[in-house]
Amino acid sequence: MVSELTVEQIIKKGREVVDIERRAIDSLANTIDENFYKTIEYLFNCKGRVVLTGMGKSGLIARKIVATLNSTGTPAIYMHPTDALHGDLGMVRSEDVVLMLSKSGETEELLSLIPMFKRLDVPIIAISAKRDSRMARESDILLYIEIVEEACPFDLVPTASTTTMLVLGDAIAVALIEMRGFTENDFAMLHPGGSLGKRLSLRVSEIMKKGNDIPIVKEDSSVKEAIFEITSKRLGATSVVDKDGKLCGIITDGDLRRLLEKDIEFKQFTAADIMSKNPKKISSTVLASYALQLMENFKITSLIVADDEARPIGILHLHDLVNLGLKIR
Repeated sequence: MVSELTVEQIIKKGREVVDIERRAIDSLANTIDENFYKTIEYLFNCKGRVVLTGMGKSGLIARKIVATLNSTGTPAIYMHPTDALHGDLGMVRSEDVVLMLSKSGETEELLSLIPMFKRLDVPIIAISAKRDSRMARESDILLYIEIVEEACPFDLVPTASTTTMLVLGDAIAVALIEMRGFTENDFAMLHPGGSLGKRLSLRVSEIMKKGNDIPIVKEDSSVKEAIFEITSKRLGATSVVDKDGKLCGIITDGDLRRLLEKDIEFKQFTAADIMSKNPKKISSTVLASYALQLMENFKITSLIVADDEARPIGILHLHDLVNLGLKIR
């Protein structure tokens, strides 16, 4: 029979679950002690990888901790306990450190692995809610999580315990970040496809339009030629160069609109007559994020890339930077 709960009862239950898990995390803060420090020392000095293992929901949390460790500079892998008993144990080396997750500390598959780890002389760190469990007793270090109750009404489904394991994994990863002196640049190297990675590593030279895609007219070119260059290159602007090929101005769609608003015969004008002088330019070696910041500061959508002699070698458009996922910090 499906019970009919009122809106108020559902909201109350949701808040009760959050409260139970919050109390579990509060308890975790009080159980982080010297064993936590020893764990960080083990992992920091590990010459191999951190091997995490756990069954069921604990295994899923172990996988998330692996992802967090890898993304913050600590090599880690997940090993399923059952697969380990059927050959995957071969991935473990003596220079590794094992991190085992089990609320009860009596998970049979994990207990079966302990003698194998000891034979390999691999340090074992246990995360468990049972201080007197066999896994806790046979591990080198126990990271104890105090779980008074699960959020499940039957006190069976892992909820508060898995949340606490997840938070403890984050605490381990962040402590290791501090120990390693891990920086934003290190993070960017491991996340080249993310927005932070792009912001910290992507250079103007890697994304600018170059070669025949650069809109360029000479200062004595006609307005018609400038319009054709802007239209054909589809960037909303064209650079203007002098007889030596050096940048001397820029003509944008806005410049052309303002010229048309004056209702004058513009055929008599040259590019030099209507260009904006001393346009903003940038080096190809700077970060793309800096270029984006420059565009934002000066409210422009196109930015000319010039060499040391002020010759245009590329152009950036705001949309190209935004489409890459770059954002103003």
